[in-house]
Amino acid sequence: MLAELAQRIGDRLFGGSCFLCRGAAAALLCARCDAELPRLGAERCPRCALASPGGAVCGRCLAAPPAYDATVAALEYRFPADVLVHALKFRAELALAPLLGGLVSERVRRSEPVDCVVPVPLSRRRLAERGFNQSLEIARRLDGAIRARLSPELCRRTRDTAAQMGLPLAEREGNVAGAFRCPNPIDGAIVAVLDDVMTTGTTLDAVAAELKRAGAARVVNWVVARTPPPGA
Repeated sequence: MLAELAQRIGDRLFGGSCFLCRGAAAALLCARCDAELPRLGAERCPRCALASPGGAVCGRCLAAPPAYDATVAALEYRFPADVLVHALKFRAELALAPLLGGLVSERVRRSEPVDCVVPVPLSRRRLAERGFNQSLEIARRLDGAIRARLSPELCRRTRDTAAQMGLPLAEREGNVAGAFRCPNPIDGAIVAVLDDVMTTGTTLDAVAAELKRAGAARVVNWVVARTPPPGA
C-alpha cells in the first residue's frame, strides 16, 4: 500500500513525463526507457554477480571467498541506471525509490527466501548531511510479496568512513574494516543486505562478516546496480 502511494505521488510530481527522456509517460519511466534499462542476464557468478560463463562461481570468488554467500543485482551500473541511482542518492529524488525497489523486487522474487532485510547503514554524519539513507528508502519500497521483515536496527555503522567511491581499490577494505556492528545475536538467520550499488563488494563483505559474527547462517546481497570490473 505505501509503495503504491509513493509511486502515485512520484508519478504526479513528474507530471506524466518520463524521468529520463522527458517524453510522455504513464509512470516514472516511459516504456522505451524502461526497456533500455541495462538489466542483468542469467550468466552471472551467483556469489558476486559479475559475468561468469554458464553462471558458475567465478575464479575471484573461488580464490578468495567473500563473507557473503550470494548476490542478486537488478541492473548493470551504466547509463541510464547510473542516472537513476545518482538522482536518488545525491539529489534526493526520493520519488525514484519505488522504481528502484521494484527493480530489485523483480530479481529477488524468485530467489531464496530470507528472514530479514538489512539496508547498508550510513554513519551519523553522512545521514545528517544527506537527510536519508538511500538503501533504506529502496528497501522500504520492496514488493509486499517479499515476506521478509525490514530490520535496519540489526546492523549499525560505528564510525564514519571516507566514501568508497573516491578510494583506490587497495584502500577500500581497510576503510570499512571494523566499521559495522551488530548489537544483538541473530543466530541462524538468513539475511539479505540491500545496497544501491555494488562496486568492489568490500562494504558488503564487511557487513556480511559482522552479520556472520553475530550468528547469521547465510548472507545474500540485494543490490540495484552492479559495477562491471575495470576494463569490461
